[in-house]
This record gives sequence, structure tokens and C-alpha cells, in this order.
Amino acid sequence: MSTTATPPMPPTLYIEGPAFWTPTLPGWDAARAAFRGEGALADPPAKRPSPQVLAPAERRRAPDTVALALEVAAAAMAASGRNAADVPCVFASAHGDLSINDYMCGTLASDPKMLSPTKFHNSVHNAAVGYWTIGTGCMAASNAVSAYEYSFASGLLEAAVQCAADQEPVLLVGYDTPTVGALTSVTDSRGLLAVAMVIAPVRTERSVAALQWSLASHDAAATYTPLRSEAAKSLVSINPMAQALGLFESLAHVEGGDEPALRLQLSPTLSLRLQLRPPPKD
Repeated sequence: MSTTATPPMPPTLYIEGPAFWTPTLPGWDAARAAFRGEGALADPPAKRPSPQVLAPAERRRAPDTVALALEVAAAAMAASGRNAADVPCVFASAHGDLSINDYMCGTLASDPKMLSPTKFHNSVHNAAVGYWTIGTGCMAASNAVSAYEYSFASGLLEAAVQCAADQEPVLLVGYDTPTVGALTSVTDSRGLLAVAMVIAPVRTERSVAALQWSLASHDAAATYTPLRSEAAKSLVSINPMAQALGLFESLAHVEGGDEPALRLQLSPTLSLRLQLRPPPKD
């Protein structure tokens, strides 16, 4: 009689330096307070961030995708206390820069010789991670991930697997911006939203949560943990990176005890199951 062994659970990982940016919650401190019901949305909303990782001239020319991604990446690294030059990174975006792609399609159709080399340079999906590695001098591995509406979950899975396999911290960054032009008939992305965190293999004094994770079959009929705060609910339709809201809302509450399990959909048939707990004490 043969038996099937139960596969081992992936190792517990640790989250450091959560970072968050959207115009109504410009920074993790503001988002954390609002997700706990202790703060309000910014009024008026903030203008796009100005990441100090870039030189002034590059900062002015950088598209919104780069500005967003580098702002939260730098905030996550600063909060983790780690050296950005040494940490591998995973950047996730459903669309990359839709406004530049709309410009390129229109220009190629009307007057190809007028295509801007700078905009062409910024149109590639890995532009943001390229700016990050150049700006920080990072020579570690870098990945750019896209999985349409499942992009944050796919980026998180990539970062978690890489962290567990290599036993080194990994920076995860997720970002998306609005749809413009003809592309609005294909996908609905309405605003600026970016998130980031460092995922580490061992607990440190900067750890804010222990993360247990596993893969599970996706059940469309299952009851998923609803968002709790009005602040998070107000962002649920902003763009594909809103898939991260449940996890970041849990990060805002986890110091109070174990959080309810979360599921992030990876595909029509597969989900990523997450459980956050306070990091263990010595």
C-alpha cells in the first residue's frame, strides 16, 4: 500500500519596513493610522512623490511609475535598516507605464520620426527597477514581474520563494498608475498606488510581522477576509495594486495579535495563502 507524503510547509519569513504611497495616504505612517481607524485621508491629496534616490535632473524627467516605485522602495529600505546596494529586489506592476505606451502607439501611428528616445527608454516594463539599481548601486539580482490583476500576489510569491531559497532578504515593490487614451477600453486603472516591504529569512529587531505562506487551490465560492477600514475600502478599485490592501491592513493591526488568514489570487485556479503574526520575542 502506497502513501503520499504531505509536502513540508514553506518556512516562516519576516516582514520589515512596510511602505505605502497613494495621494490620499502618502506614506506608511498615514496609511497605518487610517487602516487602524486613527487617521483620515489627506485633503488635498498629495502630489506625486519626488524620490531622493535619483539625481535632480533624473527626478524631474522620471515618469510617475518610476517616481512611485522608487519612493516606496527607498522608504522600505530605510525602515529595514539595510543597505539597498546589497539587497535583491522584485518589482511588480500589472501594466508598467500606460501613459508612455499610449504616447508611443499614437506617435508611431501618426509621425514615427518624432518618437522621443527618452520616452522609449522609459516604456520598458523593467524601467523602474533599472532606475533603482542604478540609483542605489545595487548589483544584486533584480526581477520585474507582471501578471495583470494578479501582479502583486505573483511578485510576493516570487520574493518569498527567492528569500526562502537563497536565505537572504528581498525587497518587494509593487506599483501601478492610471490608464490613458485608447487603453482605457481594455483595462481600468484609475490612480497612483505603490507598496513595498523587505522580506527576510530570519527575525531582526526591525521585523514587524512573521509571515507564514503556502499555495492553495483557488475557490471562487470561498469567503475571503473583507477589508475593515473605510480608508482601505476607498482604494479598492484604484488600480491592480489594490490587491495588496488586505495584507497592508493586516500589517497595520498585527502588533495586536495573530491576524486572520488572507488569500491573494494568483490565477483562476491558484491562490497564495498568508498568515501574519507578531514576530516572536527573545
